Amino acid sequence: MTPMKHLRMILAPLALAAMALPAWSEQLSLDRISGYLNDLQSAQAEFTQINADGTISTGTIYIKRPGRARFEYNPPDEALVIAGGSAVAIFDDKSNTGPTQYPLDKTPLKLILERDVDLGRENMVVGHEYDGTATSVIAQDPDHPEYGSIRLMFTADPVELRQWIITDDIGDETVVILGALDRSVDLGAALFSVTQEINRRDIRN
Repeated sequence: MTPMKHLRMILAPLALAAMALPAWSEQLSLDRISGYLNDLQSAQAEFTQINADGTISTGTIYIKRPGRARFEYNPPDEALVIAGGSAVAIFDDKSNTGPTQYPLDKTPLKLILERDVDLGRENMVVGHEYDGTATSVIAQDPDHPEYGSIRLMFTADPVELRQWIITDDIGDETVVILGALDRSVDLGAALFSVTQEINRRDIRN
């Protein structure tokens, strides 16, 4: 699996599960969703990912806002993706070379990892809907819509992020369905350090 495919995979943790979500009677406002994301400091969850080519991957996601996330993929993928230090690094267990890296700012993932999420910002939200089950928000970088978009889906009472769909710069979609978020976890900074992961693997470029 190519590094770019792995990047598209991580930028999509959210959508098929919508049919299985419990029905709520409330559309969430953009202010309430922004507040929820800003309150989401540390979290861990299992995820199922539907890739653009129709294959399915599973794994565990770790989030430490602002700016950090870690995606550990289960076999047979056995890939690792770390977002931290303004970069997204993709480690391939089948290679002994260094990770492939991309600027975090050029991915839609950065929109939910920013220190201050403000979905009310002009031209950031291009879709805001409620289907009787979940509220969905489609967001993009107002300054760089060409980087792609992220569609976030939430249920209410309490507000919970359930899934997201990333549409990348060439139009491919990746869906990530989240399990229950454990927000009580204490995640150390080392978990999100690209440099420490390189040293741990003893990678030689």
